[in-house]
Amino acid sequence: MRSQLLVLLVLLAACHGSPGRTAPRTYVPYLIPQESGTRFRLQAVSVVDDKVVWASGAGGTYVRTTDGGNTWTAGRVNGADSLEFRDVYAVDDKTAWLLSAGPGDRSRIYKTTDGGRHWLLQFTNQDPKGFYDCFGFWDARRGLVVGDAVQDQLPILTTTDGGSSWSRVPPERVPPASPGEGAFAASGTCLITIGEQDAWIGTAAGAQARVLMTSDGGKNWTSHETPVIDGTQTTGIASLAFRDRRHGIAAGGDIAAPDSSRDNMAFTADGGVSWFTSNPPTFAGPIYGAFYVAGGPLLVVVGPRGASYSQDDGQSWLPLDMQSYWSAGFASTRAGWLVGPEGRITRVEFER
Repeated sequence: MRSQLLVLLVLLAACHGSPGRTAPRTYVPYLIPQESGTRFRLQAVSVVDDKVVWASGAGGTYVRTTDGGNTWTAGRVNGADSLEFRDVYAVDDKTAWLLSAGPGDRSRIYKTTDGGRHWLLQFTNQDPKGFYDCFGFWDARRGLVVGDAVQDQLPILTTTDGGSSWSRVPPERVPPASPGEGAFAASGTCLITIGEQDAWIGTAAGAQARVLMTSDGGKNWTSHETPVIDGTQTTGIASLAFRDRRHGIAAGGDIAAPDSSRDNMAFTADGGVSWFTSNPPTFAGPIYGAFYVAGGPLLVVVGPRGASYSQDDGQSWLPLDMQSYWSAGFASTRAGWLVGPEGRITRVEFER
């Protein structure tokens, strides 16, 4: 199986190279399809290590493995069958959080401490105009969640007790939003955290595709424009990834234009203050998820039209797969997972 996949990838690289220059192949990827145990769409993945991985998606569904994906256990949260879990965060094989995205009280946060046997409803959105998109955690106690703008303000909530309580950041500490601005709840990566106090939020569906950033644990936020396509309800940033505090990617595009790769990616080298465009990946259309592997510069991006990887921080691209994916996560170069429609899970191993 591996030799056949390698031949296919070499042929794809020769036929479908990036519009930019093609870098010499340093890493060789191997793709290993795995059986998730569900046919519901999987939209987010949280990789704890090379053995423990959680993913979540439609139909109130979550899946978990404790053996690197050789076997997956699928489950559905009681009373949440109609919800879409657009984000998941796990700290180990027992403890994880799920975020369902939707209008009003369909935006919720659940937590398990026993591997998914029981789930505690920790948060329910009470604003009928609210819609929460992504969350992120620095550790098992401190985290953030962000939603679409309500009355020209992006609601950002923080927790310091593992989600038992959530407090809204005062509006005066968050830059005002443009009409309709929010975030794409695509892959659970429109909000990401790094280190002890740094976090970034990518926005969409507004006048500008912006990145909001904090360096004090979410107490205060600043806003910075990006060159990612914007200005309509279907354009903007869907995913953020940083390999350190300074170097990162904002990816997205036009989710209503499956054949267009126009301005769907931007990079920063100063922590998100300034952004510049780069070559698009090998597949067309929007990017839903981005992830740095082993601290970069190895980078993987995925979308409805495929998956690509870069060995040089996005300067050039090689094809990874032609199937549809929504999100990606890696523990190391030898242990990564892509998730997508119909319960699709593919393990990725990069070898030198």
